[in-house]
Amino acid sequence: MAKCQKCPKEAITHINYSGADLCEEHFIQFVEKRAQKEIKQQGRLSKGSTLAIAVSGGKDSMTTLSILSDIFRRNKDINLVALSVDEGIRGYRQNTIDKVTGFCEEQEIEFEILSFKGEFGIVMDQVAESGEEHRPCTYCGVLRRSLLNRRARKLGATKIALGHNLDDMSQTILMNVVNGDVQRLVRLGPHVKVQKGLVPRMLPLRTIPEDEIKLYAELKKIPFLDKHCPYRSKAHRLGFLKIINDLEKETPGTKHSIVSTYDQIIEPLRAHYPPAELKVCEKCGEPSMRDVCKACELLSKITQHK
Repeated sequence: MAKCQKCPKEAITHINYSGADLCEEHFIQFVEKRAQKEIKQQGRLSKGSTLAIAVSGGKDSMTTLSILSDIFRRNKDINLVALSVDEGIRGYRQNTIDKVTGFCEEQEIEFEILSFKGEFGIVMDQVAESGEEHRPCTYCGVLRRSLLNRRARKLGATKIALGHNLDDMSQTILMNVVNGDVQRLVRLGPHVKVQKGLVPRMLPLRTIPEDEIKLYAELKKIPFLDKHCPYRSKAHRLGFLKIINDLEKETPGTKHSIVSTYDQIIEPLRAHYPPAELKVCEKCGEPSMRDVCKACELLSKITQHK
């Protein structure tokens, strides 16, 4: 193994897209500096703010929670609240929640568990068993976002932090470009405009690749469940994951280039596609672009299927 480019120590990793060899200490600094830069760029939190953090128990969200805890532990004026969603997935979700619970108790972080069963009266296993026309990932994503936003708003949170990494961001951008969905591109986080009823999202890890986050979590001994959701194979975005990874292998830095290009064009896009005037969902009272929000629409479909 080569020497670290910043000190005489042995390097533990090689960064393909930059050519850097880094030891453990300098790799940890490399990850944390980028996360800290994103947090500053995405808007400082004012004194007395509450920051909600969506934590699934996987490496990305647990790393997000750990980094934010380290940063704001020194600032007693910022209140952190970790939120985990129990979607109702047998043999999986309870294991991840156990990881979050143990970490939050150790770090003395306020922690809440939200559930699909308690809020919506359904569980994801029920959705998955109801037929192929009800894609689990579609339901899960919409309902999880709705539930997290509801609770974060009730907590008075200024922002809600998510664990999206560079791979997630580049996949989502490419997927929306391929689908020609420019307006969805404009709505991607991190959010700069606060819309009534919606808590803006913060994405501290958006420029850090997934494999670097995993290595960082292992080096820092951050507990996480290294296991995918059992319904992941049904996700539409897996095809884009393969495309992105193939491109990155052939041309290191592709993922960064996609996100960088997005960052350069997003302001003109926002000017051309201003935020829609939000309505109030007729069924649940949540913000919606239509008379009935997407969450209620999906819940209605699954109810009719019973």
